[in-house]
Amino acid sequence: MTEKELRNARWRQALTAEQYHVTREGGTEPAFSGCYWDHHESGTYYCICCGAPLFRSDEKYDSGSGWPSYWQPVSPEAVRDLVDSSHGMVRAEVRCASCDAHLGHRFPDGPPPTGERYCINSAALRFEAVPQS
Repeated sequence: MTEKELRNARWRQALTAEQYHVTREGGTEPAFSGCYWDHHESGTYYCICCGAPLFRSDEKYDSGSGWPSYWQPVSPEAVRDLVDSSHGMVRAEVRCASCDAHLGHRFPDGPPPTGERYCINSAALRFEAVPQS
C-alpha cells in the first residue's frame, strides 16, 4: 500500500462518509442540510480532520445560501485559497492550512468589514461552545 493509500485509509476510518467526501474529495453537502447552517451558539468552529481552529461564531452570519458563512477566519493563516475552475466557473476554494482539508469556497459578496463570504460545509467543521458562566 502506498503512503497516499494508507493516509486515505486512515481518513476513511476517522471520518464519516460525508465528512470524507467533503474534506478529502472536495465534495459539497446539499444546501440547508448541514448541522451548522442555522446554528447560533457562541463558540469556535474547528477543522473536523485536524482540530485546527478555523472560524468564530462572532464572524458568522446568515448569507441565505444554506451553508455556514463567515466574513473572516480566526486568522489569515488558518485557511488558504486555491483556484477552483470546476463546474464551468472560477472560484476561490478554501482549505484548512494545517491539513489541506477542503472546507468550501470564498466569494467577494460578503458583509463589511471584509466584503468576503467564506461559504463552508458543516461536514468540514466541529463546533465547541463558549462555556457559560
